[in-house]
Amino acid sequence: MANANENIPPQIQGQQTDILHVVNTPTRQEAHHLFLLAKNRLKDISQWHHYSGPLSSKFAITDTQGNEVYKLAEVGDLFSIDIPGPGPLAGDGFEWVRIEAMEENINEEAESEYITMTVRPVTNPKHPDKTIAHFFSHTATSTFIVERYQNQVSAAVHGRNETPNNTETGLFDTVRNTIIALSAREGMSLPQWKSLMKGLLEN
Repeated sequence: MANANENIPPQIQGQQTDILHVVNTPTRQEAHHLFLLAKNRLKDISQWHHYSGPLSSKFAITDTQGNEVYKLAEVGDLFSIDIPGPGPLAGDGFEWVRIEAMEENINEEAESEYITMTVRPVTNPKHPDKTIAHFFSHTATSTFIVERYQNQVSAAVHGRNETPNNTETGLFDTVRNTIIALSAREGMSLPQWKSLMKGLLEN
């Protein structure tokens, strides 16, 4: 049987984070319907801030030039993240990531079904010649997993190889990225992801 966790990149350097929210349902059919709802919410990135609640970051899928588009996520899509506070100069105020992998395994009759989506920091599409536009370096990934196992549905995000993006950056971005990356480890970004994982399943 396929295992969703096989799509999480290996941890090699830096920090890792693992956030999980679980909902139990009375029947497998109800779990399947909740899974489908959460799967579509996961792919509807432009609405993530609604699922996360007030004061959360805002997310937007864009085309290759960095212009916002309204669509469900696919491999290769870029999306910007507007976190509270000053953004990186390299990103014109936004963090930027690309969806580098997605896998869907959907079967209501099976014991489990899942969708996984892995994203990685990238350069600002409006200034592709500049440095990575994110507080984490290009080595970092975040893998989002929505999974049903029997009557249980879970939403999780797994951060791997989280190192600050503080080389080949300007002074402002070097200081800013280091502070935010270190703060993320201590819990700055954890409330955002916890709220989103809960919102995917329960809002």
